[in-house]
Amino acid sequence: MSAHQYDEGHTVAGWTGFAVATAGSVVLGLGVVMVSALVVAGGLAVVAGSVLVTWVLHLSGWGKAPGRRPREQWGWRTRDLSAREGHPGCVGCRLAGRGRGRVRESGVVVTAVPSAPAAAETSR
Repeated sequence: MSAHQYDEGHTVAGWTGFAVATAGSVVLGLGVVMVSALVVAGGLAVVAGSVLVTWVLHLSGWGKAPGRRPREQWGWRTRDLSAREGHPGCVGCRLAGRGRGRVRESGVVVTAVPSAPAAAETSR
């Protein structure tokens, strides 16, 4: 079994998010040493921005779904073309509204729509 079969985070999205978060942590540490609330707030903003950068890159196909992948997708610079439909079990894809449907055997995608309470029934 290869170590690359479960290489979660070893993607362009993961490494870019890590680099931005590291830079934010450095700014945050400088703010603590300088006793500057403004610099601490800036560092926190950069760390929060790293989450958004990682999420956007993941949704654009530079992140990968968790779990096993075929050998041709083991490289960390391999773009995931299935990201548009959403990855099963992926919180980031679910937050973006992707991957909510189920595929039936016929190939038809069925989306789950929550039912709203009927206003006419409650007013009687």
